[in-house]
Amino acid sequence: MKNTVSRATFDQVMVPNYGPAAFIPVRGSGSRVWDQSGREYVDFAGGIAVNALGHCHPELVATLTEQAGKLWHVSNVFTNEPALELASLLTGLTFAERVFFCNSGAEANEAAFKLARKYAADHFSSDKHQILSCKNSFHGRTLFTVSVGGQPKYTEGFAPVPAGIDHFEFNNIDSLKAAISDKTCAVVIEPVQGEGGVLPADPAFLAAARELCDQHGALLIFDEVQTGAGRSGSLFAYMEYGVAPDILSSAKSLGGGFPIGAMLTTEKVAQSFGIGTHGSTYGGNPLACAVAKKVIEIVSSPEVLAGVRAKHARFVAGIEAINAKYPLFKEVRGMGLLLGCVLNDAYAGRAKDVLKAAEAQGLMLLVAGLSVVRLAPSLVIDDADIEEGLKRFEAALATLTA
Repeated sequence: MKNTVSRATFDQVMVPNYGPAAFIPVRGSGSRVWDQSGREYVDFAGGIAVNALGHCHPELVATLTEQAGKLWHVSNVFTNEPALELASLLTGLTFAERVFFCNSGAEANEAAFKLARKYAADHFSSDKHQILSCKNSFHGRTLFTVSVGGQPKYTEGFAPVPAGIDHFEFNNIDSLKAAISDKTCAVVIEPVQGEGGVLPADPAFLAAARELCDQHGALLIFDEVQTGAGRSGSLFAYMEYGVAPDILSSAKSLGGGFPIGAMLTTEKVAQSFGIGTHGSTYGGNPLACAVAKKVIEIVSSPEVLAGVRAKHARFVAGIEAINAKYPLFKEVRGMGLLLGCVLNDAYAGRAKDVLKAAEAQGLMLLVAGLSVVRLAPSLVIDDADIEEGLKRFEAALATLTA
């Protein structure tokens, strides 16, 4: 059958805020994807750390299909069983005692930042409204979340931006000490900076952030949109560090490809979001919550989490072996199945060139800035797919060094 749309259609009908690849994926299974022409790709991108169980995982398809035959949407005038079941599961597995559902990571962070200011106003004063986040961080694309994010390029042209937001150096305890005060209502940290270059936090840095927040009556927020739902090798990355936040944001892998976000917090902090203070029309949607519950049930299993750690080691060893032949990278870093290959000085700024070379070899990758190639594959990717993908990765690097 002749295709009715093509990549050229994008340029004709879509707002030009994205620059998608030249091919259009139309079908996926596990960690393989096929485009309109039937060409196959190995997927190491995972929908930007979203497809936690790959494409069309049979248990997710069955769960979604079953829920689709029952109830799609009732709004938050009512509650629903999948939302309550998912919230009960999340609170049973984490530090949290209360959950708010929304549709994306940006919305989860928006809720977290609003809650932090409301909590400070309730328990201290409206003067305690400063939010601190890390330079080079990323927390979403709403005007509030992009302002909290520490990358000025994302706020260019959108001024005036929300006030009361300041930034400090990631992994720099002294920088945080200098920035925090009794006017600070929240400190926001990604346990692994994702868009900022796949850079894990130092354990001492997160421990110090917890201590400093306690000293100054500030809430500690962990943005686990990219690291959560099993991607780190633990259900959430904070568990890797032994430092619990007051608020945690989750999305991406949480829904395994179905849009959902969640803000997790404690009983005490949650009380500042009384009736009418915040909301989301689609938040807690029965379809999304049913799928997310199945995702969490699967990825929280010891077998899957152990598999993430084993696959991390397989990826790192494979990339390092390739790099010994074609030395483009000076470091492979990250946690679990969120990996960053940092280009050396000779190839600095050419991460997108690596993506294009990989695409030509039938491999889907990501970037994290101009000089980091990012991998965020399925948490249950088959070893055979890892090996085939690495083979294609090697072929791509060979073309760049020829």
